[in-house]
Amino acid sequence: MNIEQKIKVLLVDDQALFAMSLKTFLENYAEDIEIVGIATNGREALSLAQETRPDVVLMDIYMPVMNGVEATKEFKTRMPQTKIIVLSTYDEDEYVQDALANGASGYLLKDISPTELIAAIRALRGGVMQISPQIVAKLFQRVYQGAMPKAAEIGKKFEWFETLTPREKEIFGLIAVGLDNDSIARKLSIAEQTVRNHVSIIYSKLGVHDRFEIIQLANQLKYH
Repeated sequence: MNIEQKIKVLLVDDQALFAMSLKTFLENYAEDIEIVGIATNGREALSLAQETRPDVVLMDIYMPVMNGVEATKEFKTRMPQTKIIVLSTYDEDEYVQDALANGASGYLLKDISPTELIAAIRALRGGVMQISPQIVAKLFQRVYQGAMPKAAEIGKKFEWFETLTPREKEIFGLIAVGLDNDSIARKLSIAEQTVRNHVSIIYSKLGVHDRFEIIQLANQLKYH
């Protein structure tokens, strides 16, 4: 496989042993993945990314100098085409939602198997968001237990779906199957900023705040 076809990956983690072990595994077992560098914090990652132009960044959350959420936000401003996968030991809702709200294309826990991580990196080429099943289950459980009453309340009134325009319904469906804004834009042949505008309107109309609530509402449509 030519080097031009490889997925260029930047590792960002302040635990040197973990980062080096991950680098070794990815290089040995994924011929289509090239590790272009290792950074120990978000600020260093941004600097290194300017030189290496990675396709994907595997980003830890809790790091000194600049944490993963802040770095993700900066990446999406400076290098919006770069996909960010948060790779963390933390599954707290605050970390997850902050990371995704600031542009991360996925949130995976560090106990993921190496082969699953490789598959997740490859799946980003299709624009599919990568979320650990444990995190999705946890957030869905919060919805069913009433911790996110807004989504549950709206979901009981399916007339909310008719408040969306045909284009908004189309984008709603693409969000529900896990596509990020860039992939939606390419699929619909419209500008990514146009997608962002539609997503913002959808959130406002439905009274939701993130993609997980969209997925939950879509599930309620599917099963009722």
